[in-house]
Amino acid sequence: MKVNLIIGILFCSMLYACEKKNDDRFIFFIHNRFLETHDVNESHPEFGRTEYKEIITELEKGGSKVISEIRNGNVNAREYAIRIINQIEGLLKKGIEPKNITVVGTSKGGYIAQYVSTLANNPDLNFVFVASFTKDDILNIPEINYCGNILTIYEKSDPFGVSAIDRKTSSTCKIDHFKEVELHTGMEHGFLFKPLKEWIEPTIKWANGNYELE
Repeated sequence: MKVNLIIGILFCSMLYACEKKNDDRFIFFIHNRFLETHDVNESHPEFGRTEYKEIITELEKGGSKVISEIRNGNVNAREYAIRIINQIEGLLKKGIEPKNITVVGTSKGGYIAQYVSTLANNPDLNFVFVASFTKDDILNIPEINYCGNILTIYEKSDPFGVSAIDRKTSSTCKIDHFKEVELHTGMEHGFLFKPLKEWIEPTIKWANGNYELE
């Protein structure tokens, strides 16, 4: 009788654990600096309109739930990163696995995402840094310490179009997966204003755990 009772309790506990498991995937999308101080329909003099809503729509097609907002004013990157981390911790408490959470940032948004990576210090989270590294960053922003599964995407014609391998090398946290994608659109920094498949597709693959981008 006691054995049956124990088995019943264990079965119920396992069933409850299975019911609590949540396989949903989430993307935090953090946009560029231009949209902080300009209306979503306003055009950049060189690169045109930031196609914010269209980018979110394309990211959602990968099956993830996209969490994003338009920032107002010239926000502090580190302080804003802490807000994102608080939201991530909320998801983790609900049973979302860190491997199913991806933080994607373009331009300044990419720098915010790098602070999220640094401060969250969770090697199982995923990150995509788009057009957000220069060769002077190691010297000028020494506090950044990559942590997690890191994908960097940059455009060869963009001033921010350089490899971030030096940052990866200088970082002390565990990085199980690190990959870089160099684009050749010829659009300079303007490539990230649009939901181009060249950067959207590898981002979706990374968010879905396809770290080989196959």
